[in-house]
Formats: sequence, C-alpha cells, structure tokens
Amino acid sequence: MSVIAPDFSGRTVISFQHVWKRYPNGTDALRDINLSVPEGDFVFLVGPSGAGKSSLVRLLIREERPTKGKIFVNGVELGRMKRRKLPHFRRKVGLVFQDFKLLPQMTVHENVAFALRVLGESRQVIDRRVARALDTVSLHGKLGKYPRELSGGEQQRVAIARALVHAPRLMIADEPTGNLDPATAWEIMQLFLKINADGATVVMATHNREIVDLLRRRVVVIEDGQVVRDDRAGRYHEALQASALRA
Repeated sequence: MSVIAPDFSGRTVISFQHVWKRYPNGTDALRDINLSVPEGDFVFLVGPSGAGKSSLVRLLIREERPTKGKIFVNGVELGRMKRRKLPHFRRKVGLVFQDFKLLPQMTVHENVAFALRVLGESRQVIDRRVARALDTVSLHGKLGKYPRELSGGEQQRVAIARALVHAPRLMIADEPTGNLDPATAWEIMQLFLKINADGATVVMATHNREIVDLLRRRVVVIEDGQVVRDDRAGRYHEALQASALRA
C-alpha cells in the first residue's frame, strides 16, 4: 500500500502514516497505524492493557522511533528530527502522566518553574507564567507547598500546570486519572476540557470508561497494535463490544 502524503494545507496537528513499531524481541506493538488529528480535537485512546496505547504515546513524544512509517507533528517528521532539537520540540508539547513526575525536593512554584529556569528566563517572566498556570488549575494558594503535602489530585494539578507553563498548543496525557478517585478524576478532566476549549489539541490514553462515556468525544480504540475503531463521539464500551463481535 502506498504511503499517503500528509495534507498540511488544512489544520492537521498529528499524522500517523502506516506506522509500525517492532521491539527487539520481535513483538509488533503497533501495526500499520493510520491516524490524523486536526487542530483543536480531543481524542481518547482506549483499549486493553498491552494494546499499544503507551507505545503510540512514546512515539508521539519521540521517546522512540517507528520501525516503519512516518509520524508528523505540526508538519515535522519526528523520525527525522535531530536529537538536539528534541528539547525544543517537547517544550511545545504539554505532557501529563499517571505518576505525576514531580520533583519531591521542590515546592509547587519551583516544580512548575523548573523548565523555564533551565531556559534562562527572567524572574519576572517565570513568576508571571507560573502564576497564570497555577491560576488555571486553581492552585495559586499552594505555591510554597511540597508534593508530599498535597493530595493526589493536587499533585496532578501541579503536573498539569507544569505542562501548561509553556502555553502548548498540543497536550498529551497518558492515564492522567489512573491514580485518582472518581470525584478527583472528574475534576482533572474538567481542566483538560478547559484547556481544550482554550484551543489546545488534547490526546489522552485512558482506561477510565465512565469519563469516556460521559464526555462523548472522539474515541480511537487500539487492540493488538491496530486501530479497530475511530468514532467522532464515541463510548468506551460500545467500541469494545463492536471489536469483540468482529473477533
């Protein structure tokens, strides 16, 4: 099958084109993935454990390269990106993970400000951006707290603020509610909805069926390394039932 040339005359942010990922043990984690995400979209990546969701996310943030195929983000082919350009690329992408990845010896303000300090931004710029990010996640009153003094939901809010501090137009989240109780998970999802409403594209891998079913956003189902369903306003359980019927 011929490779489809990417069409960036529209508003495509992400384009996977016949992407395969094979690991050294011979396992094909992803098989012939074709996926296009337009600007402003909100996409849930769902499917059973081991289906390939995390592999797709790792490729999307260039932690790994595809074995075959091409991945474009904002018109740039990730597989050809030089290693020295990766930090610049990742600064344009907001990343949120299940385990928060906060630095325990740093305060909330210091965690959110860390990347800006590495870049050598001025104190004035750092304080302004950190304040804006913490206001967005309703944590401005926790500036001097340490991660150990926060609840799980508050820690995830700090992680989201850290992702927002560069004002990214693309947010990638891998199981961001996985360690949270249902009420807190819903609060975190409200933040992602707000971020999306403000214009950012959101791609989220999740096992949270209740949230997927309630929000009725785009649902991309991955099973055995392949996209088996792509619904514009889908439900988690409908997608899994449909794929089971085909088995």
